[in-house]
Amino acid sequence: MKQIFVIILLICTSISVPVQGQSPLSSPDKLMGNRFLTFNTIIRVNQIEVSRDRNEGLDERSMHTPERVIAFREAISSEFPEARITWAFSWLALHDMSDNYKKIRKLVAEYHYKYGDDVTFIPGAYFANAYNTREQVNKDLHEGLAKVSEIVGNGFRPKSVLAGFMAAENQQYLAEKEGIHVCQGNIWSQFSIDNQDGDGAVSYPFYPSKEHFCKPAQGKDDFIDCVNLDGWTMDFLAARRDGFADGFNSRMGVGPIETLYTYGKLVGLTQMMHTTAMHYDRGFELNGFAWVTNCWELSLPIDVSGLKDWLNEIKRNWPDVKFITQGEFGLLWREHYKDNSFNYRFEQKGSGIGGSDYNLKISWFMNKDFRLAITRDWQRNGRENVIDFTNYTLKASEPKDMTRKWSLLGEINQKQSRPQDNPRPIKELSPEATSLIKKYYPYLLDKK
Repeated sequence: MKQIFVIILLICTSISVPVQGQSPLSSPDKLMGNRFLTFNTIIRVNQIEVSRDRNEGLDERSMHTPERVIAFREAISSEFPEARITWAFSWLALHDMSDNYKKIRKLVAEYHYKYGDDVTFIPGAYFANAYNTREQVNKDLHEGLAKVSEIVGNGFRPKSVLAGFMAAENQQYLAEKEGIHVCQGNIWSQFSIDNQDGDGAVSYPFYPSKEHFCKPAQGKDDFIDCVNLDGWTMDFLAARRDGFADGFNSRMGVGPIETLYTYGKLVGLTQMMHTTAMHYDRGFELNGFAWVTNCWELSLPIDVSGLKDWLNEIKRNWPDVKFITQGEFGLLWREHYKDNSFNYRFEQKGSGIGGSDYNLKISWFMNKDFRLAITRDWQRNGRENVIDFTNYTLKASEPKDMTRKWSLLGEINQKQSRPQDNPRPIKELSPEATSLIKKYYPYLLDKK
């Protein structure tokens, strides 16, 4: 606990001085050289609307009011006046005829014209393919997107779709039939938590393969022209855990449930900033651009002052951040990358909060052919161990039936849910693995 409060003190001290001469937010025209923030919110009627007529959660009507929508949007514009966010309506929220939902739809449509916000549809409340056939999901997408266009008017068309998880076939449908080329279609590292698993993907944007939505396309034959985005920026050390293993929430990062709601404002904000800084500082150096994304459901019982504090600290520390919609960001990535020629790298030390072990450092390597994660106990000068190697050059397949199990588990997986997943030195991986790693990062195999 002492380490936690030392970290809190250091971070709070480092972010207490505002940056002078901040320039107004501008619309970026390129991916590289920029730090991006995307922010999504969901408006629904029931907690988990897994299909048009089936609900797995509580009725949330009382938590969706015009007043709440106004306060939420004003909290964002008070810190980033030119911010553009993404609003996603569930099927029932698009069609509910009560006065509150009529007013909410009108308000959000007005925000598109006032702020440039994007308005879109979320099928199945994060888990569409776990409860619906691919044919039904396509039908929901077509009719849901048409309803959004009708509500906003003037020929409006969303720049992206918010989906939680989205099967490859449905992302292909979005691109080829609906003309939408950005989808928040994977929740990076999710496993043994909520209603669907989907570990195995790349955490930054990629074009998915026709074989599996977690697999980057390997070439023209399996290429889907839909930029697949993560839903929440995670603390990489917390995210390596299996669900709630050891009493920690593996989803901890910038999301409010796992931070502000769980630990309170001071510790929660410290964790949110720790995760944010990992991308905007070292991540920016390694990748040439940086991206943080958050999804804050409108119904969450968390005071918007926590949201304002997080945004304010981002603005203080990185005044050049471009706060745009996820669709705009995905299209900038699509303009820069015509194929999966990315080579992402990330490095993070633990925060000491929750499952983010203070004594560990994690390094991630992600490219078209594989993803690789290595951890090391830096306090004890421990050896490096591989905790994840997922070979994307191998054939993959999605479930044919409706199920929660959609993960793409490789030779060794970070969740350690199988006997083969025990961490081990890199040279103890298979010859196929070490050959691929040597192609990209030969220095990793040269270490003693």
